[in-house]
Amino acid sequence: MSELTMKTLMFLALLGISLQGAAAVTHSLKYIFTASSGVPNFPEFVTVGLVDEFQTVHYDSNTSRAEPKQDWMSRVTAEDPQYWERETEVSVRAQRTFKTNIETAKQRFNQTGGVHIVQLMYGCEWDDETGEVNGFHQWGYDGEDFIVFDLKTETWIAPVPQAVITTYKWDNDRAQIVQTKQYLTQECIDWLKKYVDYGRSSLLRTELPSVSLLQKTPSSPVSCHATGFYPDSATLIWRKDGVELHEDVDHGEILPNHDESFQMSVDLNLSSVPPEDWRRYDCVFQLSGVKNDIVIRLDKAEIRTNGESHRMDPSPAFPFGPVIGGVVTVLILVCIIVFLIRRRNIQGSIPSDCIPQYLRATRGAEDTDANF
Repeated sequence: MSELTMKTLMFLALLGISLQGAAAVTHSLKYIFTASSGVPNFPEFVTVGLVDEFQTVHYDSNTSRAEPKQDWMSRVTAEDPQYWERETEVSVRAQRTFKTNIETAKQRFNQTGGVHIVQLMYGCEWDDETGEVNGFHQWGYDGEDFIVFDLKTETWIAPVPQAVITTYKWDNDRAQIVQTKQYLTQECIDWLKKYVDYGRSSLLRTELPSVSLLQKTPSSPVSCHATGFYPDSATLIWRKDGVELHEDVDHGEILPNHDESFQMSVDLNLSSVPPEDWRRYDCVFQLSGVKNDIVIRLDKAEIRTNGESHRMDPSPAFPFGPVIGGVVTVLILVCIIVFLIRRRNIQGSIPSDCIPQYLRATRGAEDTDANF
């Protein structure tokens, strides 16, 4: 999990959008702890739980209560009636640790007042076809990477000098490193499989998109736009005479819609193609697990035009480009993002059996192994 991943997740939360749905084969379990200081009327601590990027559970320091965010999470309490009470206690204990870590980080960066954030993001991924597993565990401070666990080398990496002292401390605790690796590669995976089974009606569904040809102006590239598909394990290509094109083609990213589906576009530059050759081109959408492709032949009569935007989906994506730069570079907006995570319910609590051992400790924040 990179710094960009953390920033992107926080930015999408600002828009009220979650990164809904992992690929049909690869599943993920992810937790995000966020503590803040210096923001009036703002929760000190928020936890977010995501299964295949679906928000599943929620806790914040204002409500001081862990709650489910998916109906299928009720199966947890069917097996364990005390589940949510225990999760509330766990989050309250973690909150103390994070408050201490903010103060420690401020000292190391020679800061006094102001707005500051400490964030932990960790979890695992599982490929249900190959059985391959992976884990990630990283801390951030004020929107930047602070310390990251390298699962392959079983060591902590400090992207900034202020975290080097923490790497010395945590690398010397070999028992804790063994526990962290065991959690990421075994315990987390076991819970992920259980949650996927709970929510299979939502997580394992497939939905085909509507596909349109769009063009901003008569001289602009023609965009093949697919929206409303799920999951995000999809491809969208241009072909000429049945052969995939790579030149004069610009692939866009897969973006989330507000209804938990996805959209994507691929542009084709036709400036050097004579009109009589247009019929040799088509756009093909392929969704993992679905046998039949959607094929749209390039036809001028079928192209929709718009003077302002080539994305003319009835539920268009937010214009990411001009906003991302400002959001991820201004610290105060990072705090607003975290606030809106709570307001938009893109949050969660942390199942105690899904928490690294040091975050389950009953000791106070002043002596917990999670201290920087």
